[in-house]
Amino acid sequence: MSIEVTHLSKFYGEQAAVNDISFSVGKGEIVGFLGPNGAGKSTTMKIITGFIPASQGLVKVCGMSVEEQSLETRRKIGYLPENNPLYLDMYVKEYLEFVGKIYKVDKLSNRVKEMINLVGLDVEQNKKIGMLSKGYRQRVGLAQAIIHDPEVLILDEPTSGLDPNQLVDIRQLIRTIGKEKTVMLSTHIMQEVEAICDRVIIIKRGSIVADNIASELQYDAGHQVVFAEFDSPVSRNLLMKINGVSKVEKVTDTRFLIESLTEGDLRKTIAQFAQTNNLLVITLRTEEKSLEEVFKELTT
Repeated sequence: MSIEVTHLSKFYGEQAAVNDISFSVGKGEIVGFLGPNGAGKSTTMKIITGFIPASQGLVKVCGMSVEEQSLETRRKIGYLPENNPLYLDMYVKEYLEFVGKIYKVDKLSNRVKEMINLVGLDVEQNKKIGMLSKGYRQRVGLAQAIIHDPEVLILDEPTSGLDPNQLVDIRQLIRTIGKEKTVMLSTHIMQEVEAICDRVIIIKRGSIVADNIASELQYDAGHQVVFAEFDSPVSRNLLMKINGVSKVEKVTDTRFLIESLTEGDLRKTIAQFAQTNNLLVITLRTEEKSLEEVFKELTT
């Protein structure tokens, strides 16, 4: 595993910012790390990168202990913090060369050109960072995070301040990077998670409340809602007689949202009921929860 977190805790006085969490992230996996403000996301990321120490627990990056092999693990990590710290008086190209020298990057000049092209800074490369928009500063931050070709990429709010066109470019870049590297990113944009991430970890008050692939989180076998459309008007009271149905919401005389709290495929149950009662079904469609709805349920 590229990232292994075992029984990790971080205390500030008696308050637990992170409370006994464990998870792992494999190579080639893009994981969305979600939670409300103050849940412990940034704290966890800072501990993984070696930026702050843990109070308890073990963190390994590429098989090495972050606490015992701090310098070695930092060479394996690219980090874009939430408050992207940049030297505003330096030129874009100058700054990337400066970061590259710290990491002792081979063929630095070529690597800087490659990064500038990769994150779309060609037009802005000869400007001072302080003259750039917030979106372009984010691109500079992303370039410095990957200039040393790290195996693990930790991104805290990587698309903050980007316009819709820039969002598409950066999301595609993160997906491309994620094919060969381990990517862990924090964001409040649920559409971003659905577009980029293979897996979602949700943290609340320092504890993990969900860890699964996004599609599995959005499907709850014990709670189903099915959109049903019939070819002619149907009585709501008749549909309430379907085995296991707890609620029927009328949309039109022929369209209904049918809810069940039982296991099994509700669509099959509705189809069998319709056949028995000589009803012709035009549409049966499972209504999945949005990731935003799941997030609210787990963190509110």
